[in-house]
Formats: sequence, C-alpha cells, structure tokens
Amino acid sequence: MSQIQLLPAVQALLSQPGRLFLGGTWQDAASGRRFVVENPATECALTEVAEGDARDVDTAVDAARTAFNGEWARQSPAQRGLLLLRLAELLDQHREELAQLITLENGKPIANARGEAASAANIVRYFAGWPTKIEGSTLPVSPASGAPMLNYTLREPVGVCALIVPWNFPLTMCVWKLGPALATGCVAVLKPAEQTPLVAIRLVQLIEAAGFPPGVVNLITGLGAATGAPLAQHPGVDKIAFTGSTQVGRLIAQGATSNMKKVSLELGGKSPNIILPDADIVRAAKGAADGIFYNQGQVCTAGSRLYVHASVLDQVLEELRRHANAHVLGPGLDPSSSMGPLVSARQLSTVSGYLQRGLEEGAELICGGGRPAHLERGHFIEPSVFLDRAERACIAREEIFGPVLTVMSWTDIDELVLRANDSPYGLAAGLWTRDLRSAHRVAAQLKAGSVWINCWNVVDPASPFGGYKQSGWGREMGKNVIDAYTETKSVFVDLA
Repeated sequence: MSQIQLLPAVQALLSQPGRLFLGGTWQDAASGRRFVVENPATECALTEVAEGDARDVDTAVDAARTAFNGEWARQSPAQRGLLLLRLAELLDQHREELAQLITLENGKPIANARGEAASAANIVRYFAGWPTKIEGSTLPVSPASGAPMLNYTLREPVGVCALIVPWNFPLTMCVWKLGPALATGCVAVLKPAEQTPLVAIRLVQLIEAAGFPPGVVNLITGLGAATGAPLAQHPGVDKIAFTGSTQVGRLIAQGATSNMKKVSLELGGKSPNIILPDADIVRAAKGAADGIFYNQGQVCTAGSRLYVHASVLDQVLEELRRHANAHVLGPGLDPSSSMGPLVSARQLSTVSGYLQRGLEEGAELICGGGRPAHLERGHFIEPSVFLDRAERACIAREEIFGPVLTVMSWTDIDELVLRANDSPYGLAAGLWTRDLRSAHRVAAQLKAGSVWINCWNVVDPASPFGGYKQSGWGREMGKNVIDAYTETKSVFVDLA
C-alpha cells in the first residue's frame, strides 16, 4: 500500500498545535486547553488544536465588530473583490496541501479532496465578482400626501456573521459561507467542525496572506457545546449560517431568538432518486451508485432512497452490486483507494447500527453490510445496498450519512411521487429517463430544493442551493445568497 508523501507545508502545520485566529493574531485558547485531531484511516492522532470556549467567542465577536465598524467599512466594493480574487489565487497555488489536509482529517480519497480544493477556489472567484454588483433601486412611490418623493433602496451588510460548518466538505463549506459574507461587506467568526479544523486553519492563514484587515475573519476551533452554542447565542452576532444536522439546526434556530438574528440553515436529507423504465439503465445505476457512495455517503444530498420501476429492478440491483463491489476501500492518501473511512468512530457506530436495524426490520441485504476484513484499523464500512420491498425499515426513512442505499420498487408514477415526497426532508431529488415530458412533469412535483435529471449532485456557485421542509431555511450560492447577508434600507426624500 503506497501513499503520497506529505508536503512540507502540511508537515509543518501538523508539527505544532493549531491556534485560534482572533482580531488578526494567532493565539491559544483562553483556557489553554487543546483537543486531538484524529486521522480516521489510522485512528492515530494528527496534532492538537486549541479548544476555544465562551471567552474566546467574546473576543472573536468583539474583534469582528471592531473591524466591521472600522477598516473593513472603509474598503470599497472593488477592493473587496480584489481581496477575494487574491484569495482564490492563493487557494489555487496551495491546492495540493489543502487536499492533503482534507484527506488526513476527513478521510476521503485524495482525488476527491483535490476536487474539493479546486472547487473552493472557483467558489471564491465567483463571489469576487459580486461586491461591485450589489445594488439598490429607485421606486415610483405614490405617497398619500401627494408630495413629490424620491424613494430609493440601499443594500447594506448584515454585520457580524457566525459561520458554523460541518466536517463532510470541510473546505467547500467554509468558502460557501465566507464568499458571500465577505463579498457583501460582512465580517465573520468561523467555527469549523471539531473533526476537521486543520484545513480551516490553513484557509485562514491564506486569508491573512491575502491581506484582509485584522478582525474581518476570525477562527474559533473547539467542541460544539463549548464554542458553537455560545457563538449561536451571542448577542453581538447579527447572523448565523449553519450547515449540519436538522437536530442541531433546531438548536441553532432556538438560540438565535435571543436577539432575533438572521438565520440560514442547510440541514439533513433523505433524497429520493427515481429510475423510470425507459432510462439508460447502465447509466442510471452508475449515477445511483455514485449518488450514495461518493464521499462515503457522508453527503447531505446523498441519493439514499432509490425507487426503481419493477420491470428493471433485477437489472438495476445487479448493476448496483457490481459498482459497490468494485470500490477499493483504503486510506485516502493511497491513490488506489476509491472509498475512504467514515469520519469518526462515532459515525461508524451510527452507520453500523443502521445496518443491523435494517436487517432486523426485514430489509434484504444485496451487498456489503459490514467492516472490510482486510483493514484492521480505521473507521471503514463496506458500501451497502438493501432492498426494502415494504418500505418500512428505518433505513428507508432516516438519514444515515453513510454508504447505505435502500432500494424500493414502483409501478404507478403518481403513487411514486407521493412516496418520494413522503419525508420530513426536501433537500434534493433526481430521476433518470429518456422521456423529457416525464422528466419535467415529475421534477415539477418533487418537493426538493434541487432536482437532478439524468445526473446527480451537480452544484455550481451561480445556482441556488438549499432545501424544503426540515432540510433548511434559505439558499446558499448564486444571487439568492446575497439577500441572506444584506439588509435592505428604504430611503424617502421629500422633494417639495
């Protein structure tokens, strides 16, 4: 088993404890405490990182507020755009080290991590174009007094933003939120997941190198209860942007009520993927396999519910078995690995529990279902496919966040749509067909924020992303996200 050599910059970052970045300075946590970051492929410690608490949150929010009211407020839109472009260039220049850090702490194959690093630069580059295009408007008002009035609107930054990001795409999720926040003139306190703080540390080092003023971006590493909770509840925070589980999203929303913060939430999913009988079955089955096995199934938009027309069920199951068995499980730094470990022992326990419950509740195991025998260490689980003829097992209803696919069959299209929509979630959905009429008709009926036809998990910084129902509030990306980080001010001028 050969693994790629770590770059000197990565080795240097791992050789010393990670620190907080508050008001433009790197410093230890106020408590002096640290926590261990683990490599999920080996279960060995990578390094230690500062464990922030409420005192550090206070410092970060104060620093952000000072920057917002000071030097950052004096930056022109064009200057903000240039800083973001400079950051995008740095992300490109340091792509390989970012990818190695992602793989080390998250576990995903290095090829996927490289794709994530490249995507991050493109996202920042997209938002670099926005600062000079955020504009108000003049409105033809008709006041009751009849006096001549000029009415115009201004778009102003919300202020201090708490950006709380997950571990499954640790770099992408940071820039999904930092991009629009900085483009609109907001300031940020970034809180990465405790499982994956290292790539966030490197990102903030690059933000510092790009020349952003002190306090514009602050970094708090730590555990959720000790850092995430006080950050979400902090009275000095004007907006929270959170990506994670629906359960935690509810707590974030509750904490925001103390001062009526603006909130955007990108939460869980149990996304239906539909194969119509006229689809290209080989292509559809591969798309369905990729839709659940990519990133070890640790994707909020994972196509974890697959509805297959009864006439092609056996063929699809055989194709799915073939794709699952073709995966090479191993450490992400081994270029031959196509599937890495789950992110933690806790996640492995959760997924393993669902596999057992699926069997107990009558689902038929098609392939996978356990730990790979050849790997003694690491949080690995086999890509698994179940057939649930009754659609009653928990694995067909609950988000698993692992490489576990539940297949159901169908015959009536109208009933199918009802079944696909019968979920508390509504993040994504997809269908495979050669019939454009069926494609557009079914897509219009699916209750999901993203619908993919003959593809899966296609995202672009210019296109809005978010969910219906318990999959979240608001939209990330595109022009829609600009609204989430700005306030609209209406100004009336009496011209009489």
